[in-house]
Amino acid sequence: MVSATIDNREISVPEGTTILEAAQKAGIDIPTLCHHKRLPPIGSCNMCIVEINGNTKPVNSCNSPVEEGMKVATDTKALHEQRVVNLKKILKHHALDCPICDKAGECDLQDVVYRLGVTDAPFEPRENPRIAEYSTSLIRYWPERCILCQRCVTACNAIKGIGAIDIKSDGDDGQIVVVDADKCKSCGECLFVCPTGALTENLSRYKGRPWLENRVETTCTYCGCGCQLQLKVMDNRVIGVTTDVDRGVNQGSLCVKGRFGYEFIGDENRLTTPLIKENGEFREASWDEALDLTAQKFSSIKEESGPDSIAGLTSAKCTNEENYLFQKFMRAVIGTNNVDHCARL
Repeated sequence: MVSATIDNREISVPEGTTILEAAQKAGIDIPTLCHHKRLPPIGSCNMCIVEINGNTKPVNSCNSPVEEGMKVATDTKALHEQRVVNLKKILKHHALDCPICDKAGECDLQDVVYRLGVTDAPFEPRENPRIAEYSTSLIRYWPERCILCQRCVTACNAIKGIGAIDIKSDGDDGQIVVVDADKCKSCGECLFVCPTGALTENLSRYKGRPWLENRVETTCTYCGCGCQLQLKVMDNRVIGVTTDVDRGVNQGSLCVKGRFGYEFIGDENRLTTPLIKENGEFREASWDEALDLTAQKFSSIKEESGPDSIAGLTSAKCTNEENYLFQKFMRAVIGTNNVDHCARL
C-alpha cells in the first residue's frame, strides 16, 4: 500500500494504482474523455491533468501511479485554464451537429464541455474532410465527430482481441481506419466505449432520445452465458440495447446478437398463440389443446415405432434448469437417449 494526499485528503491505495483511480475511489471527479475503467491507460485527451507537488508541469492522472508521500491537486485555476485550452483543441474540428446526433444527452464530450463552461470554441472545418472508412451494416462511423481518443481501437484489441480497426496518422489528419474488415464481428464494443457520437447504431436511429427511454435490466436470451443488458424501451417497444460496465459476467461487453439482435421482440410476424395444422391450414389453438395434441402424438409414435424413433434438440437460449428438465423428459418419460443440444452443433 502507498499513502498520498489528493486535494488535502489522505488516501491509501495498492501500489500501482493510478492517480485517477485513487481520486475516483476517494469520490473526487477528474474530467476525462479517453479513460475507461475496462481499458488500459491511453492518455490521449489530456483532460485528466493534475498538479503534483515538486513537478513543474501537470501530468495525466490516468497513467501516473500514486507514489508514497505524493501531494496532488486536481482542481486549481491553472488546471482549469489548461483543460479549457486542451478541450478547445479537441473541439476545433468537431462537427457541430449535436441536435441530430444520437449520442446527445449521454455524450461524455458534451458533459465535459458543459462542466468546463466552454462557450467560445471556434469551429474550423477541415481542408481535407475525413473519409468514413469504418462502418458495418449495424454500426455507423461519423468521422468528423471522432476526437481520436483511441478507446474504440484499444477496446477492439484489449477486450475483444480482434484488432479490426486502428488509428491512421495523428493530429488533424488522423482517423479510424479498417485494418482487417473480415475480423470485425460487429460486436459493438467500439460503439459501447465511444465517448462521443462518432460511432452510432444503425438500427436505433431516429427511434428515441435517451431522456425519453426507460432502461429495463434483463438477461440476454441468446446463449447460456447470462450476459446482463439493459433494454431501451419507449412506448412499450424495445428501440435499443445498452449495458452497464459494473453489472454481470460480461462487464458491459456483448456479442453481435446480444447488442443488435432485438428487433424480433416487436416483430409483427412473431407467433403469439399456438397453431395446429388441419387439412393443410394452420388454425389458432389454446395452450391446453396444443399440449394435449403433442402428448398424444408422442404417445402414438412411441407405441407404434418405439421410443428411439423420437429425438429431442434443446437450446442454449434455455436456462441450465430448463435444459436439465428437457433431457430428463427425453430419458425418463420418452425413454430414449436421443437428445442433443445446439451448442454442440
